[in-house]
Amino acid sequence: MEPTRACCRAAEREGLGPAARGEAPTAAVARLAVRLEHGPRVDFTWDGAAAHCRMAYLRGLFLARGSLSLAAGRQHLEFVVPAAEAEGLAARLAAVDLPAAWRVRRGAGVVTWKRTETIVRFLGSAGASAAVLELESRLVARSLRGQLNRALNAETANLGRVAAAATRQVRAIELVDGVGRLATQAAQVRTVAQARRASPEASLAELAAETGLSRPAVQRALERLVALAEVAGGA
Repeated sequence: MEPTRACCRAAEREGLGPAARGEAPTAAVARLAVRLEHGPRVDFTWDGAAAHCRMAYLRGLFLARGSLSLAAGRQHLEFVVPAAEAEGLAARLAAVDLPAAWRVRRGAGVVTWKRTETIVRFLGSAGASAAVLELESRLVARSLRGQLNRALNAETANLGRVAAAATRQVRAIELVDGVGRLATQAAQVRTVAQARRASPEASLAELAAETGLSRPAVQRALERLVALAEVAGGA
């Protein structure tokens, strides 16, 4: 993105810093630096500069000294500047409502954003709309994967609980029948016991549909059978 205003061109050129003097990190930035040299010369100072000029300066600084990482599902945008400039840059970012953390790493100043909202706001303001779309699409995909994994985990856990309960119920029915107590139970309990034996994997809703009873009635009958088995010294 090449600014059209002379003031913004000067601001972005200032942000490029050494990149505007033949030390560009990439060929694309070098070409931008050359293009920004054309046109009327305007001085830039951060204090008193308009918001669009400040953003042009930060855009140039990011192109020359910034990086964005999306590794391992996390967002991380940083500027690597001389150590003596890190605190001042953090203060400038805070002044435009883009607060950042800073530290010295291996002799260089590192100013960092890790909050997705801040990164997206900066990229959008800097004109990197394609990067914003890419970042947001990754976030949506990650959110959907998280929701799917949670749903699958919940379903797996639920199936495990159902299987464990059904196994316990079948054992209880066998024990109660073995000691002669099943035949003395109400017809509803015997019907549920027969249905559970025939369909050990069935859910309560499926047993209710099969027996013509309500789901609470099926659950009460199974609880009755388990309680009888516990009294008899079983499940």
